[in-house]
Amino acid sequence: MSTVRAKKHLGQHFLNDKNAAQKIVEALDPSLGFTQVLEVGPGMGVLSDFLLEKKEYETWLIDIDDESIAFLADKYSQLGDRLIHGDFLALDFGAYFGDKMAVIGNFPYNISSQILFKILDERDRVVQMAGMFQKEVAERCVAKPGSKEYGILSVFLQAYYDVQYLFTVKAGAFNPPPKVQSGVMRMTRNGRATLDCDEKLFWRVVKAGFNQRRKTLRNALSAVVPKDKMSDNPLYELRAERLSVKDFESLTNEIMTVL
Repeated sequence: MSTVRAKKHLGQHFLNDKNAAQKIVEALDPSLGFTQVLEVGPGMGVLSDFLLEKKEYETWLIDIDDESIAFLADKYSQLGDRLIHGDFLALDFGAYFGDKMAVIGNFPYNISSQILFKILDERDRVVQMAGMFQKEVAERCVAKPGSKEYGILSVFLQAYYDVQYLFTVKAGAFNPPPKVQSGVMRMTRNGRATLDCDEKLFWRVVKAGFNQRRKTLRNALSAVVPKDKMSDNPLYELRAERLSVKDFESLTNEIMTVL
């Protein structure tokens, strides 16, 4: 098989800029101690070519597309079981990977948030992620409190990872070209085993705050904690987009004492 057809329903846009591909691969830092790297949606292997040159870690590939799998099995016959035909979002990481691993990819833009939440679910194992997203999604992930891009994804990712925007890739670097610009970002686990609060309640507070982001938290959080149990903490008078991760932890701890 000489090529793979990009499929719209899978959100496939194959990167054909080798310089950009190499930069994405070089964004991974093996000194963090991971020995396995999983590439998501390798397509025709533009990232895989550079990954497989690395001796510091073992490269695994996962793709849901039958045609890509057939192409990659032929191109990289040495991979054997390290070429997984399946859905990354349904993957049982424990069946394939040890305690420390990294994830990389030119990710399908139509499931970007789901991919990031899957990585969050596996945060105790995934020490680093480097990859390509729609530029606006990458900007949301790195956004700081007070900006309109700052939201649920920003808070959850930054609670557990140091998130950096690395560089922008223009539409012409892909086949077919997407209708948007693309951004490469890197997430590196920040070393916190757990948050300084009840994590389930933290997630509830953050989601409730941003689901009604135009309201102050005193109003937005009334479904989580009754207003008559809210203190005069000034954080309640702000909108969710003004609070840092630490602020949300602090507020979660306060709410925990009255529930």
